[in-house]
Amino acid sequence: STQERPRVSEHSSDTDLITGTVKWFDPVKGFGFVVADTGGPDILLHVNVLRNFGQSSIADGAALEIRVQRTDRGVQAIEVMHIVPPAQDAPHALTDIAELDGADVAQAPLQPGRVKWFDKGKGFGFANVFGHSADVFLHVEVLRRSGLSDLQPGEALAMRVIDGKRGQMAAEVLAWEAALPRDDD
Repeated sequence: STQERPRVSEHSSDTDLITGTVKWFDPVKGFGFVVADTGGPDILLHVNVLRNFGQSSIADGAALEIRVQRTDRGVQAIEVMHIVPPAQDAPHALTDIAELDGADVAQAPLQPGRVKWFDKGKGFGFANVFGHSADVFLHVEVLRRSGLSDLQPGEALAMRVIDGKRGQMAAEVLAWEAALPRDDD
């Protein structure tokens, strides 16, 4: 017979759904903080909660809807429901990206890929589409527009790849689940 373990939890059983903005997130430290639109204490956002949503980083300034729980140590996010990338106000945007036509990008198929390397300090990196050896250029501005701030080598992702002035480049980057075939029929 299976025994039920007593529930020992520092969490209260009730949760709240809130909207807020990422104050900062450090993928190396594995956490960051969100400020609720309604004010109140900063909300801890742990990388595992983001990974459950399908990504390992989030851009500072991104808006999000999260389920939170109060603990003895404060308020923390327990589930990410939705992320909206931050407003696009980067003055140093790459010309190829600044000139992107949203309709053209939307026409490009979502393709599953894997990160070869990404250097946040340099502002770029490369990935490959599964089954293809050609490098696909990843620019930090595309990540930011997609609501991400960093990528790790080997990380799976979905990309809309276009032909840029210097070769293939990702015009949009999403959680890899977005590229999986759907069985909606």
